[in-house]
Amino acid sequence: MRERLALSKPKKGACGLTGSWRVFRPVVDREKCNQCGICEIHCPDAVIDEELKIDLNFCKGCGICADVCPKKAITMVREEK
Repeated sequence: MRERLALSKPKKGACGLTGSWRVFRPVVDREKCNQCGICEIHCPDAVIDEELKIDLNFCKGCGICADVCPKKAITMVREEK
């Protein structure tokens, strides 16, 4: 088991819920992912947990997780209206 850093998680009111304004959302390809945790560390809203579950209630769709993923296991897909 690999050591994890303590990260603060979003709270209702502290960061605010994303609402309906997000244009893109991250999708993880678990076949490509090696669970390195780089996406979790770099997420500015701390919405990715160690099981790679992304809390879309707080995700802003910035795409940083997809940009930093060394395996390109995260892609940003357009939200459907």
